This record gives sequence, structure tokens and C-alpha cells, in this order.
Amino acid sequence: MKRLLAVLCLGLLPIGAGAEVSDRGALIASVTDQHILPRYAALAETGAALAETAEAHCGAEDAALRTAWGLAFDAWIGVSHLRFGPSETDNRAFALAFWPDSRGKTPKALRAMILKGDESVLTPEGFAIQSIAVQGYYAMEYLLYDPEIATLGSEAFRCDLVRAMAGQIAAVTRAIEADWRASYAETLRRAGAEDNAVYRTEEEGVQELFKALGTGLQVTADMRLQRPLGSFERPRPNRAEARLSGRSVRHVILSAEALDELAGMLSAGSPSLAAQFHEGFDYVRAASVALDDPVLATVSDPAKRLNIETIQAVLDDLREIAAVELGSHLGVVAGFNALDGD
Repeated sequence: MKRLLAVLCLGLLPIGAGAEVSDRGALIASVTDQHILPRYAALAETGAALAETAEAHCGAEDAALRTAWGLAFDAWIGVSHLRFGPSETDNRAFALAFWPDSRGKTPKALRAMILKGDESVLTPEGFAIQSIAVQGYYAMEYLLYDPEIATLGSEAFRCDLVRAMAGQIAAVTRAIEADWRASYAETLRRAGAEDNAVYRTEEEGVQELFKALGTGLQVTADMRLQRPLGSFERPRPNRAEARLSGRSVRHVILSAEALDELAGMLSAGSPSLAAQFHEGFDYVRAASVALDDPVLATVSDPAKRLNIETIQAVLDDLREIAAVELGSHLGVVAGFNALDGD
């Protein structure tokens, strides 16, 4: 009980601003080389593995295909907070992850595509220009786990559609990583250089990373949890992310792991601040596992939804710590993030 109370009071505990980070250039390089690049490498590797697996295993219930898709999806969640640079070029992030789909565009578009059976859309060139509603990890979830769509139309067409979808994921993830390796990592590392038109100062580079942490916290608290929570009188369990495949809570945990790593790096020079973040994210992970509710169905149970609301409250506390204490430590302000204006 004491541990829970301590975590719930995170936003009230004095941390002490301390001095601002002393070497912003080193901080940027550390996050780029140890957090961003390895995670985008994993994204590209799992995307390629998914495409390779789909060539030999294209059935909806095939265990190898589902495993490869799950690993690729895991890698996306691990970078989904990094909504800047190459992932935003040509709407790549949306092509990989069209969510939330509040109007149900993905299942509607997939049904229409499968029933029409136009094989010209299954070429790499043809599929790349299709609506983002039929591209990426969430669209593939319907092909693998939705009882209607996974059996709709021709089995041969669905098989080729799985392959086209996996090939597109591989192409997009490869392009993102290639751009990071070829130029954008250096652009970020060289924040403040005279010829850097993207990050004119080191503060701008640090602020980009700071905003990424805020974006991740916002997505998990306001979208992964609040969407299914709805209100006490009207919970919305069917709005849980990746509900068909039973991954809703898994995404909360994976996001917490990635954000814990980033927050720890950004807190360099302030052990107390890093400890606060780690304690909070550790609670989020442990409490999420303890729910024993992979799709957040208990939002509809008045006696159990409090457990989910508590996880959300801790994430909100972490957002406040990031905005106030971490911002002061880094010498930046929150500003706008990738979600503002959407």
C-alpha cells in the first residue's frame, strides 16, 4: 500500500530542479545512438522478417506469420513515440499505423478490396498508392484475427494481400531506417551547427527528444487507456487498441519500457529525476501485468476499472514531472508535439 501511495503522489514529490544539463550535444548523441537508431534498426529487421515469412506462410491462423507480425508490431510500439524526421516523411508513420480508426475505415476498406478482388492492387507499386486504411500493422491484424475478414472472399487473394501488406511494411520500415542512417541521425547530432537548417540550436535538438517523451506519454494515457475507459457511465472496451489480437495491455507495457529508457537518458545528471521516472514506469508495467486483462475488458467492471484508472493517473503524473521538472533540467519548454493539431 505504501508503494502505491508513493507512486500516486509522484506529481507532488519535490525533486529539485538542479542545474540544467551541461552538455546538450553529448545528450543528443547518446539518445540518437543508443535509443533511436537501435530501435529503428529493429523495426526494419522485423519488417523484413515479416515480409519473408509471409512469402511462405500467408494463412490467417498460421503460427509463424502471427509470430512475425507480432514481433514487427512490437518494434513499432517501441518507436511510436518518435514522431519526427524520417517516420513523418511521406506519411510513413500513418502508412504503418493508422490508428485510432474512429470511423472504422480499415475494416470497410479491406472488405471492399477483398470482395472486388482486383489483383492490380497487390503489386508493390499498386499497393503503395492504396489508402493508408488498408496498410500497416493494424490492417494486417484484421486479416489475421477478424473472424469475418480472415475468411472473406478468395483465399488466394487474401494470401496475396497479406504478402502485399507485409511487403509494404518492410519497404516503409526500411526507408525510415535508411534515412536515419544516411542523414537524419547526423542532422540531429549536429544540432546548432551553422549549416543545420532543421535544428538551429542544441536546445532545439534537445526539445525534439523532450517532445518525443511527451508524445509517448500522451498516446498511452489519452489514447491507449482513455479511449477504452470512456466514462464511468459509458465505458468503451471495444475501442481498445489491437483488441482483436489481444495486445491492448501489451502495448501499454512496451510503450512504458521504451519511454522509461528515453526518460532515463534525458535525465542524465539528475539521478533523483531518473529514479522518479523509473519508479513510475516500473509501476505502470507491473500494474498492467497484474490486471490479467489483455484487452482492457474490465473497464466495464466498476470494481476493477479503478486499477486501469490508477495506471492512467500515474502516467499523467509522469507527464507533469516531464513538463515541469525534466523541462527545467533540460532548459526547454513543452511547446507543441506531433499530436497537436491532429
